[in-house]
Amino acid sequence: MPRHDANEFTTSDLSEQEMYKLMIGSVVPRPIAWVSSKSKDGVLNLAPFSFFTVASRNPPTLLISIGPGVGEREGTVKDTLTNIREIGEYVINMVSEPLGEAMHRSSANVGPQKNEFELAGVTPKPCKSVDVPAVLEAPIAFELKLDRIIPVGGDHLVLGIVERVQLDSAAYAGNYKTAVDSWKPLANLAGDFARLTSAFPLGPGNR
Repeated sequence: MPRHDANEFTTSDLSEQEMYKLMIGSVVPRPIAWVSSKSKDGVLNLAPFSFFTVASRNPPTLLISIGPGVGEREGTVKDTLTNIREIGEYVINMVSEPLGEAMHRSSANVGPQKNEFELAGVTPKPCKSVDVPAVLEAPIAFELKLDRIIPVGGDHLVLGIVERVQLDSAAYAGNYKTAVDSWKPLANLAGDFARLTSAFPLGPGNR
């Protein structure tokens, strides 16, 4: 049935911010990659990114998109990107509902010498496959080694190969499945956040 009241926009007629608002309000909900990294001087960094997905199953590869600094640090390179470039290792921690406030605190614009684990009030947990800590309180953490960084406009796609996966007991359902209802993932909307409702199947699918 025709949508006579549809709104349509041509990209060339919009500012970057206007198009950005349309995209982040439409491509929802988005998972949050809470990325821990370390500078070459050993300063820990922790920052959330919601341009995040699986890029490949073999080799197991996760993708995050990192944009330029904003606010007081507008136009600068984010510390996470600098650290990943220089060290080549990082961790993607998954954010559960109880960690929402801590994750939000870590999104503040602070200088590169600020330890954002302390800012967020969470605990560094040593990893086995990379020399960067995970977030102890996170239900799931992926230890990654950098595969490649691809510039796309003013952003950078960061592809990392998973070396090890950490799951706490509440997050693991056995048979290599996660207990989503137990670890309660937090999702990003357009400036707000959302929790998942009860899951339901649509046909046989891959279970």
